[in-house]
Amino acid sequence: MTQRSDAEQRRAEALDYHAHPQPGKIATAITKPTETARDLALAYSPGVAEPVRAIAADPDAAWQYTARGNLVAVISDGSAILGLGDLGPLASKPVMEGKGVLFKRFADIDVVDLEVEAENPQAFIDTVRRLEPSFGGINLEDICAPRCFEIEAALSDVMDIPVFHDDQHGTAIIIAAGLTNALRLQGKRLDEAKLVLVGAGAAGTATLNLLLDMGLKRENLLVVDRVGVLHEGLDDLPEHHRRFAAATEARTLAEALVGADAFVGLSAPNLLSEEMLASMADKPVVFALANPDPEILPELAHQVRDDLIMATGRSDYPNQVNNVLAFPFIFRGALDCRARRITANMKIACVEALAALAREAVPESVLKAYDLDAMAFGPEYILPKPFDPRLIERLPAAVAKAAEADGVARTPYRPHAMPEAGSQ
Repeated sequence: MTQRSDAEQRRAEALDYHAHPQPGKIATAITKPTETARDLALAYSPGVAEPVRAIAADPDAAWQYTARGNLVAVISDGSAILGLGDLGPLASKPVMEGKGVLFKRFADIDVVDLEVEAENPQAFIDTVRRLEPSFGGINLEDICAPRCFEIEAALSDVMDIPVFHDDQHGTAIIIAAGLTNALRLQGKRLDEAKLVLVGAGAAGTATLNLLLDMGLKRENLLVVDRVGVLHEGLDDLPEHHRRFAAATEARTLAEALVGADAFVGLSAPNLLSEEMLASMADKPVVFALANPDPEILPELAHQVRDDLIMATGRSDYPNQVNNVLAFPFIFRGALDCRARRITANMKIACVEALAALAREAVPESVLKAYDLDAMAFGPEYILPKPFDPRLIERLPAAVAKAAEADGVARTPYRPHAMPEAGSQ
């Protein structure tokens, strides 16, 4: 009998997980009694006519009488599936279902996943905008750049519910929170730090925009993409790159990194060499977020620099940059004040709440979940853990408060009653 390799074993386990005991990862649940003829008469005809009349008279009544207020659509065209590329909408369905699992597990938000076959961005936009009456929010997922920018901007303009492309903004929020704390530990400030970012795609562009909103100085920023450093001498840059073109003589990543305080990589494996890392400023911060293989392995990076703080996108190293720390709680806060959109200040509020939470004492329940005796704010703990119960307490409230301040909340914030642990 031939023994399976580790890769074959992981593949078999993943396929078995998705296939049994029933295909897929999400299903519909009934929330009202359906045991008697009276129950069914209330659920459907004739009882259902009453909420229909109420909603026709007052559209806001839909939040009271239907599931809309706790329902998010997770929508993709499959053009940028994880690290696998453009494999089409059908192949994206397991990822969209997985997103639904995370929404439900961490924020008790119900999800319908929708995989859209669209011949161009406008067709996708037209399809999604017609869905507004069904949902309280739209989470866009796995849509390639620059298509994703056009789609999100257009939908945000025409829809009166939050539209959020998590690959952009979820990633940006976690990077910004981690970077805030890493710089703090290194005795540095965002508004003074020299930062180099590699990979100005969807996530990279959103990260840069958010960091600039938070105080990063444009003159302290260099961006590197396939053409090298984005500089003012390049006259054929796409729109989403043009605003980051710098007045600089640097043309390569190696030249850009000399004296830099922070490196953010959203690019490809092994791009950050030992020599480049050695050339950075004292007490550097390195976020090597290419997955599954980072721009530099932590083992090698720590051999080169003993004054380093480092993060990756992987769960088997400290300081994982994981979007699940943001998107469920952003939407929970937005839904709980019936926000019309997600603003820059709502994202910043989420960043600040995340960063502050990591600086607090870690609850015993978190230590138990990760089988650890101790965990404290420091070089290997700059972000909260996903199973921290305080995330659902702190982040939605902070997001909703910002929504109210920005005038995009329909109602005052009312915290969602989360189910008891283990009941989902």
